[in-house]
Amino acid sequence: MRILFSVLPMSVLLAGCLAGAQSVDADDRAPDWEVLAQTESTFGEDQDLLTAGLGLSGLQAAAPSPKNPEAPTGEELRRLAIHNAWNALALSGPAGGLGEGGLYEQLPAVAGGEISALLRLAGARHPFRVLVQIPDNLETTTPCLFVAPSSGSRGVYGAVPLAGPPALAHGCAIAYTDKGAGTDHHELDRDRSPDLAGVRRPAGEGPRAFRHSATEGVAAGALAMKHAHSGDHPEADWGRHVLAAAGFAVEKLGARLPEPSKIRVVAVGLSNGAAAALRAAEIDRESRLDAVVAVMPNITPPGQPPLYDYATLAALFQPCALGDAERTLQKPLGNPVVAAMGQQRCAGLAAAGLLEAAEPERARQRLLDAGFDEPALSLGAGNVALDLWRAVASSYASAYLRRGPENMPCGYALSAAEASEAQRSAWWATHSGVGPGAGIELIDDLAEGADSALPGLVCLRALWTQDHAEAVALRAAVEQTRASARLPDIPVLLIHGREDGLIPAAMSSRPYVQAARSLGASRLAYWEVERAQHFDAFLNVPGVGTRLVPILPYGWAGIEHVLTVLSGAVELGGDQRFRPPVDAAALTPERMGLSGRVTH
Repeated sequence: MRILFSVLPMSVLLAGCLAGAQSVDADDRAPDWEVLAQTESTFGEDQDLLTAGLGLSGLQAAAPSPKNPEAPTGEELRRLAIHNAWNALALSGPAGGLGEGGLYEQLPAVAGGEISALLRLAGARHPFRVLVQIPDNLETTTPCLFVAPSSGSRGVYGAVPLAGPPALAHGCAIAYTDKGAGTDHHELDRDRSPDLAGVRRPAGEGPRAFRHSATEGVAAGALAMKHAHSGDHPEADWGRHVLAAAGFAVEKLGARLPEPSKIRVVAVGLSNGAAAALRAAEIDRESRLDAVVAVMPNITPPGQPPLYDYATLAALFQPCALGDAERTLQKPLGNPVVAAMGQQRCAGLAAAGLLEAAEPERARQRLLDAGFDEPALSLGAGNVALDLWRAVASSYASAYLRRGPENMPCGYALSAAEASEAQRSAWWATHSGVGPGAGIELIDDLAEGADSALPGLVCLRALWTQDHAEAVALRAAVEQTRASARLPDIPVLLIHGREDGLIPAAMSSRPYVQAARSLGASRLAYWEVERAQHFDAFLNVPGVGTRLVPILPYGWAGIEHVLTVLSGAVELGGDQRFRPPVDAAALTPERMGLSGRVTH
């Protein structure tokens, strides 16, 4: 394996900065979580920890097919889950930093063990998943642990592309967690749900990450998804999920060390996972974490609008803003259909009294006034074409109001009436955790008129703007997710794409850094990458990869930099802005603008 980030031995990286690292026997207080179930598995290089035996070429190929798609085994689902995670988050070629001439010319086949567990926080109804990977090449002199919550609402393998390459290259263990969201679900019409290995079985057989009580008299296709329907409001506890995962992993790792040792713990995450890592640092009273790397965090700093606010606003007005065909056709994924739909939305907004006139520029100005900046709006066509805003807002509204699948707010529901047995059997490994896809449909009971989505979206927006009891309850739940921006004295690095149109930097990372510094944070740095957005997978779409650059490689670079900072070899440094070239050439540190700025 050739890695263009030179990887120093972990004993070198950590020897200079052991004070404050978590001792395996340092905390004798009872944790606020319990272990409900756990299993252990061993994987050789043919089913390795990073690619499940697929290697880089297998990740670049089509998803592997189970021998019996209607009844995949746990190992086949694991392989599907890892393949799905890579293809959802990474641009898996040289231009994405993978392959010949890239940052990682190969992905190492690291053998080791996995501990799959269900933990439950004190006060929670349902457990959450934790997956601890302990490589055979574990560094035992100065042991290290990455704790990596999944991005979005993805399953427990959802952070493999971010955390796996740097952690395993350094011989570190990894604790992955779905942070109480994830892809667990309950097919209410079949009374089936995934077991600990993700295999679809009768819901009453053995421990489950999620099962819902309503299984009698339900409609065909009735489906409950954990994030939307658990009743636990998991987002409010993302920081607790991360610290619990770290605590569980420290216990497991400590049992494998030749003698009690300090364990360095670094939290890394992307999007929702990045927010979870930051929230964990804010509440880390036991000094369990030693550093944080947060890539494009969906974080709500003090005084800033939360995702639900600007997502429901964008769901209403961004389609109309795209009604300007001349402007829209210049955008990535912009096309005449999106522009025509936008003109229809403008007419609907004007008729409903939500816009002074059916003019795209008025809708665009509403978004600018709300805090979206021009770079964030440049990718609006993709968000609208994929119906991202509605999928996110409907699921999050249900989570905030602790609703079940039968009474989601604003008449929404999820239905799998048309899903095949093969699709149902693969959801645990392949679904995003929210919204429609793979045979799951978003049902909208309020749909009517030429712009059928508009009534439901107006209802979702009213939950933020009005003062009835349901709206007050939703806003109170959202407030429970707000960050404090009070950070401990550890290195913290935030990284964001300037063109992020889903979690705009202007509403998340930039004000978070400002707030944290105003509260005294001194070991904090912010990297912003021009022409980078939220989904590296978008760069596979024709016409997009020639205009944008991937963000994931900057996450890898940031992790390597923070590990070097922990060694005492370099300082964290100040804020930086990068402007890498946009082309198909292999991505190297020099092309990323890292040469001479970041030591690896």
